[in-house]
Amino acid sequence: MYRFLMSRQWVILTLIALLLIPTMIRLGIWQMHRYEERTARNQLVTDALAADPVPVEKLTAPGHTVTSSERYRTVTAKGRFDTEDEVVVRRRTNSDDEVGYHVLTPLVLDDGKVLLVNRGWIPSDGPSQTTFPKVPAPPGGEVTVKGRLMPSETTAASGIKDLKGLPDRQIMLINSEQEARRLDAQVLGGYITQTAPEPKGDIPELLGNPGKEDAALNYAYAIQWWLFSAAVPVGWVVLARREARDRAQAAAGEADASEAEPAAV
Repeated sequence: MYRFLMSRQWVILTLIALLLIPTMIRLGIWQMHRYEERTARNQLVTDALAADPVPVEKLTAPGHTVTSSERYRTVTAKGRFDTEDEVVVRRRTNSDDEVGYHVLTPLVLDDGKVLLVNRGWIPSDGPSQTTFPKVPAPPGGEVTVKGRLMPSETTAASGIKDLKGLPDRQIMLINSEQEARRLDAQVLGGYITQTAPEPKGDIPELLGNPGKEDAALNYAYAIQWWLFSAAVPVGWVVLARREARDRAQAAAGEADASEAEPAAV
């Protein structure tokens, strides 16, 4: 009854099914790994945002690389803003996906070290992309700043190309090592995104809390792939049984037709 399984068509179909099953299982495992990674990152964000603020120099120092467990931690710093060495970071968007700049202002601490402060987003509404935009001034005198600690940006991590030959006081990436060379100063590793004090007139626009990754979607994809892998052998069996039934019915029909034919005279 099932000798048709040795036909070329069914051998190819069976080989495809045998290839699809482990492939789909592997894809499900990969999606589950992605789910676990995203869940872990989401937990790091939650823990960091819930932690009590600490002085910035407890978590970073000149030459320090901000770790994943330190990222998003709320820190405080006291110093004076250095607006003469302020730069803007090109091609940054706000919550409405409008393209503009991030304002990066050095904060000179009491001991002379420098902390890079991302004061927020401003629109690119200047006369051209080559002129330095109008940036609202930060508070004068000594100020206490609060913000979320972030690692230095790199092309490998962000996908943003570090273009050369940019207009004066414009950069592509916030990188503490590069800024240390530009400022000829001891710059603390990483930078902070300012959360307080709030600017007058809401400009620069403070950056919102980091969003959480949709880990549940990867979990759903993993279950979906595994269901697909289970459906392949079920589908193969259904098709094989249907083929056997159709062949049996065809053979029975031919036999009935042969018996119904009148005997030759």
